[in-house]
Amino acid sequence: MDTQQSLTSVYFSYLQQAACFASCTMFWANKIKLLALLVLPFLAFLLFQTFYHPSYSPGLIGKSSHKHVLILSSWRSGSSFVGQLFSQHPNVFYLMEPAWHVWTNLSCGNAGQLQMAVRDLVRSVFLCDMSVFDAYMAQDSSLFQWETSRALCSPPACHFFNREAIIPWADCKTLCGKQPFNTIEEVCRSYSHVVIKEVRFFSLKPLHPLLTDPSLNLHIIHLIRDPRAIFHSRKNIEVELIADSHVVMGTQWKTIKKEDHPYYMMKTICQSHKEIYEAAQLLPDSLRERYLLIRYEDLVQDPLIQTAKLYEFAGLPFLPHLQKWVQIITQGKGMGKHPFHTDSRNARNISQAWRWSLPHDRVVKLQKICKDTMDLMGYLPVLSEEDQRNLSMLVLSTLELP
Repeated sequence: MDTQQSLTSVYFSYLQQAACFASCTMFWANKIKLLALLVLPFLAFLLFQTFYHPSYSPGLIGKSSHKHVLILSSWRSGSSFVGQLFSQHPNVFYLMEPAWHVWTNLSCGNAGQLQMAVRDLVRSVFLCDMSVFDAYMAQDSSLFQWETSRALCSPPACHFFNREAIIPWADCKTLCGKQPFNTIEEVCRSYSHVVIKEVRFFSLKPLHPLLTDPSLNLHIIHLIRDPRAIFHSRKNIEVELIADSHVVMGTQWKTIKKEDHPYYMMKTICQSHKEIYEAAQLLPDSLRERYLLIRYEDLVQDPLIQTAKLYEFAGLPFLPHLQKWVQIITQGKGMGKHPFHTDSRNARNISQAWRWSLPHDRVVKLQKICKDTMDLMGYLPVLSEEDQRNLSMLVLSTLELP
């Protein structure tokens, strides 16, 4: 308010000086009055807009106090796991796939037609403006997979857990499920980082306005996975993914043979990853440094080093209790209890499960469909069934990134 008063004083001072000068110089009187009436108010307005803001802080004009990270991936690529790496961090407000609400309520459109609506929703969430969900949700409904957000399971949203605790989704849903989340905007603004995991972008183009928005300072983590592993994982939960598959295929899902649906989806997924990666390389340096590609296989091969890399990219400290949790969550036994939740499992074995589970003829077909993407991302083909079953034979090469 002091700044506003100061600018007002400057403005009236200019007017007084102009009037005084006009009274002393009759020849210029009319011109000076005109100048005062037309030019000076405009200059005062510009000064006001430049220096005064309700949240004015020197050096922070035009910048957001939050850091925003978008985990960009596809279904069954390990994105829920990467999402939890961020969700469990005490500095992060995280939401899992908020665009699910768009696709569910606007299912008459295809994936391409819904890109702008998804983009606008994501931007609003980054800015902690949750009123955007009013268009897609009934008042008594809940956010999709809200229980995967540690921020919604700890104060000030829910007081059963400490803000720094590792919170399992099941415990959160049981204890915090009846909490009113009408304070979600307040909760969001109380964190330094806002992270969203999303699988419903198939191009970098709709995200360009977000990348160039100085109020966001958006960072993109592009998570990819071996297409053969994605195909294997999708095969086990086809029923759960059928609605999303129909949106991706659009009207074509009725004309494509049912047995070809999985291959059509994989062709779309592979092509989208290739296009996103190639488009990122064409960004100017100032934007390209805010894009990070990571392979799921590298992450599970060396989880501590790769997680540290992700946190460094996002500007987050890798806290000791998170280091311990990452080791526990990636070095468990078995294949996990639930396909959509992050629990302790042998992540390295899971990344290779397709090699002993998928029929070789399907692998050959997939390798043809996704050849360009696999070559670009360093996924090596298996040329025989013997090579596929031989786990000592490498199917991953070193990825040389620019």
